[in-house]
Amino acid sequence: MEVFDWYAWVILPFIVFFARVADVTLGTLRIIFTSRGRRDIAPLLGFVEVFIWIVIVGQIVKNAHSLTAYIGYAAGFATGTFVGMLIEERMAMGTLVLRIILAKGADELTNALRTAGFGVTCVNGEGGQGAVKLLYTIVQRKKLSTVTGIIHEICPGAFFSVEEVRSSEMGIFPNSGRR
Repeated sequence: MEVFDWYAWVILPFIVFFARVADVTLGTLRIIFTSRGRRDIAPLLGFVEVFIWIVIVGQIVKNAHSLTAYIGYAAGFATGTFVGMLIEERMAMGTLVLRIILAKGADELTNALRTAGFGVTCVNGEGGQGAVKLLYTIVQRKKLSTVTGIIHEICPGAFFSVEEVRSSEMGIFPNSGRR
């Protein structure tokens, strides 16, 4: 009678799962930091990510007969991706540009945003149904909910889009001075 291999069938899958969560979380953050030009931390995250990965792959190769380790590997990858995105969202790093297009209420919204400390640029434009104002503001990501709250309060139903900014210089940012 063969003895049940607890390491290969139970312990290793848990180790693989948590290691994959860690390394994929780091990989997700590394990609985000790389896309935002954070050259200081991205290589360090990459080193740790690959080190964890190679150790775990070595363990799986040693125990190639463990289907549960493969399942732990795949589940850890999926969970790590999710955890990495959650962490990045909570960190709220980065800068965003909001483009707000209004047929009415642009002056009130401009004043409200400026009163709240946000810089706003207002441009005349032509939309599908006539004259519009285009408002542009650059905000720190952690201030996005404040700005969208002001937009919804002053101009409910306003059209606006949000995009990431790779870099910006100077400008008006609440509680942070010049950038």
